[in-house]
Amino acid sequence: MALPENRYRKLFEPVQIGPVTAPNRFYQTPHATGMGWRAPRASAALREVKAEGGWGVVATEYCSIHPSSDDSPFAYLSLWDEDDVRALAVTAEAVHRHGSLLAVELWHGGFHTNNRMTREAALSPSGQRLKLLGPGSARAMDKADIRAFLGWQGAAAERAKRAGADIVYVYAGHDYLPLQFLSPRVNRRSDEYGGSTENRTRLIREMIEVTRQATGGACAVALRFAVDELHGAEGITFDGEARDIVSLLAELPDLWDVNLAGALGNDSRSARFSEEGFQESYVAFVKSLTSKPVVGVGRFTSPETMLRQVREGVLDLIGAARPSIADPFLPVKIRDGRADEIRECIGCNICRAANNEAVPLRCTQNPTIGEEWRRGWHPQRIAGKASDRRILIVGGGPAGLEAALALGTRGYEVVLAEERRELGGRLLFEARLPGLSTWIRVRDHRQHMLSKLANVTIYRESRLTARDIVEFGADQVVLATGSRWRRDGIGVAGERPLSIASAASVATPDDLESLRDPILIYDDDNYFMGGALAEKLAREGRAVIYVTSQPIVSAWTQMTDEQYPVEARLVELGIDIRVGHVLAKVETDHAVFQTALSRESIAIAMGSLLLVTGHEPVDHLYTDLTARADAPPVTRIGDCLAPSHVADAVWSGHRFAREFDQPSIPPPRRERPQP
Repeated sequence: MALPENRYRKLFEPVQIGPVTAPNRFYQTPHATGMGWRAPRASAALREVKAEGGWGVVATEYCSIHPSSDDSPFAYLSLWDEDDVRALAVTAEAVHRHGSLLAVELWHGGFHTNNRMTREAALSPSGQRLKLLGPGSARAMDKADIRAFLGWQGAAAERAKRAGADIVYVYAGHDYLPLQFLSPRVNRRSDEYGGSTENRTRLIREMIEVTRQATGGACAVALRFAVDELHGAEGITFDGEARDIVSLLAELPDLWDVNLAGALGNDSRSARFSEEGFQESYVAFVKSLTSKPVVGVGRFTSPETMLRQVREGVLDLIGAARPSIADPFLPVKIRDGRADEIRECIGCNICRAANNEAVPLRCTQNPTIGEEWRRGWHPQRIAGKASDRRILIVGGGPAGLEAALALGTRGYEVVLAEERRELGGRLLFEARLPGLSTWIRVRDHRQHMLSKLANVTIYRESRLTARDIVEFGADQVVLATGSRWRRDGIGVAGERPLSIASAASVATPDDLESLRDPILIYDDDNYFMGGALAEKLAREGRAVIYVTSQPIVSAWTQMTDEQYPVEARLVELGIDIRVGHVLAKVETDHAVFQTALSRESIAIAMGSLLLVTGHEPVDHLYTDLTARADAPPVTRIGDCLAPSHVADAVWSGHRFAREFDQPSIPPPRRERPQP
């Protein structure tokens, strides 16, 4: 790849990593795909798109070295046998086709694995309860276990080399087994693998040695090290023992991959709780202690931030997981002077939710992720138009904008009508909630790209009736009119409309103008909205009571790795929190709840009740149009079809555009074992 003639040339310089050379400084760090060993072709197609998009190094997700590191039902790679070698070779070949290096992150989870599929005994440095829900403990490893473990690491490294890996990892991050040996928090051993910093570092040193020996010097050896466990003085800290550890191991690996540890959510914090490049203050010391190249992450979306960190000697390689998911072609766009076209990661962590739900990867900004093999979608290529049909899209929210952009890119004549002056739909409100300002990038990117398409016309402040639509004369109508919050209380726990006194002050997130204190927020939606509104109103000085049907605040944000910081934020603001309460009825000045455990009734006084329960589609135009014999074909997309999160709305709009005018649509492909 030739160096670009722009200010970002430095980002495209090659970097020597031991015996191999990265063609540029863009490094797609390890991240899960939800595909793992069960879907090698889908995984290979996803990684190939990253390589095609200009990432100089493309890394796998964690790759188990032995059946005693089994993370079922979550999808992960493995290098246990020759079948795994053949499967991984498909990815290596795909990545190498575009001149990129393949890195394989070898992994053992220790007490963070349940081994429910393999039924192997879990392992740990000192013996302790498994960290996962469910019964079980990890036994303490004796010297024979340590020798066996090093043998597994070496065998997996040798298999990785034969599969085509260029970089092989020693993985001492995210609270997995090697970090468990490093950490004084959980390593209570009294032998040469415990006690002093040097002793606790011994296993990592031996892992590097066996990995290098097993690969015969053909592969670079990377050490992924968490510089701070975020457990305070009980664990490793970036301004404490981490410096001693880096000093002891400084020149042993060929590459340092540095980040934060504790739960995975600490490393991949959402934009709600972190800024771009937030890890810089933690990892900046590493380069002063080693001559080897250093890669780190920080949800990088700005080329200026990337360039600054390289120039200032913070990092040698710009690591990215989520930004590479949002835009696999981010490096190419910077190289070609098209940085304005980058689909910037919004840090919503829907990608993390996919991993935590054990399903294939998804992304709010990039609807093609995970669909490269399954549906044949590519983030930069789409089939041209198949007819001259003119399309009218009603609604300029996430689904409508994505449909207009994809259809316009195909070459269709598209007219988008939006009833408001501003495009964005639901994003106009949601992006103004605390910590969610990056969400407006979903609108901004599509609005900007649409401005480049002469065949797409946008009409603002255009409220249409069914008659208007028929008279417009489009060949196809697409309704992206969104949804509204329910006012009847139906949600997750609430299955029937509530009894609500006529004099009660009841609102939804759609109408917050006349709320009276104390404001009782009832969250039976369980995603971000209830907690975000509680924070917003409390910061405005309002008296807030937060009540949820679930046992924890904003329960589904466990999937996006945000639940703990969401609840901590509400506690910090002094909000009265009640959990496990299901709303039964609403009186004029109080609401009656039934507790989940005792089933007793409890009345909570209120000025206003703010219902955050469920959505219903705004689909009256669909009803009106389908009742008319003179109406053109009409399709609903996004929340108008089935209310969900923004990622689903974008995907729905993109799917319609991909499949429009196609004679037949096969079901998504699935990988099956050969008979």
